[in-house]
Amino acid sequence: MKLSQHTIFENNDLIVINKPSGLLSIPDREGKEVSLKALLQQEFGQIFTVHRLDKDTSGVIVFAKNDVAHKFLSQQFEDRQTEKLYNGMVIGEPFPEAGSVSASIAPHPVKPGMMSIHRSGKQALTDYKVLESFGVYSWMEFRIHTGRTHQIRIHMKEIGHPLVADELYGDGKPILLSALKAKFKLAKYAEEQPILGRLALHASSLGIVLPDGKKQTFVAEAPKDLRATLQQLEKIKQKKKR
Repeated sequence: MKLSQHTIFENNDLIVINKPSGLLSIPDREGKEVSLKALLQQEFGQIFTVHRLDKDTSGVIVFAKNDVAHKFLSQQFEDRQTEKLYNGMVIGEPFPEAGSVSASIAPHPVKPGMMSIHRSGKQALTDYKVLESFGVYSWMEFRIHTGRTHQIRIHMKEIGHPLVADELYGDGKPILLSALKAKFKLAKYAEEQPILGRLALHASSLGIVLPDGKKQTFVAEAPKDLRATLQQLEKIKQKKKR
């Protein structure tokens, strides 16, 4: 991975990256997989974690380059002063098309690595809005007011519309063209590849105040797999209208 190709912004205090899906934000406990933080440390030396994205979530993530910037930025996340927007593909058509989910989140009592809705957990609030519905799937916008682990994923499960290809809180199934196109034909002996085979969640923008006092919003374009999926779903939707 070339950091320069994924860098949205950089100065002496911080660096903002459009993280690819499938890359850990920070090293895991085993330390066997490559992480974005490790790549940044190779490039810049000392790097500080401000917040995290799930491994399969793509999009805007910020790291600090010094201790002062780290404390300044981390305090904004702790005080819920950041503006965090995500896009994602969910299964089905949420109704109403816009609303909020307020449900406390706690570690799952039995399954390590999973979270659950529980009144004894930490308060969590997610606003959601349907941007476009395709029947089987819906393209969504999420604004999170808290930053709990797996917050969007578990809140969407709570209202009955889990994220596409979510192996923890949904059915984990990818999007296949054969399931969308009635006349889909696959070449003989070929194995169909999904048009979207990973968690359909992208951190699209993040608004923060920089250490110099200026407020700035960083935007990350949705990656190719999500854009291609939207294009295919839009084509199929238009054909059905004819």
